[in-house]
Amino acid sequence: MMEDGLETQTEPFPEDHVQFEAVLKELRDLPKDDLEGKLVVSGFVDHPYGEDDQRCLECMYYLVHRKWCDLPELAVPVEPEWWCRLWRI
Repeated sequence: MMEDGLETQTEPFPEDHVQFEAVLKELRDLPKDDLEGKLVVSGFVDHPYGEDDQRCLECMYYLVHRKWCDLPELAVPVEPEWWCRLWRI
């Protein structure tokens, strides 16, 4: 999907806990099998993002050996060079 040009919501990046929770709520409201919706709402891109070239690889939710996002609201396979707006260190 992302290679086909799926447009996702990379902005606004949640700057505090309230904004972060708002994105999580949007994800919780999606059907569990709505992979495209999860990618759009969480703002996934298939490359490093931002001034610091942030990547899933450095995110606290990334499981290196499984190439998996461990954030319960997402729980999707991801590549280390990807990024989403729920990125946390």
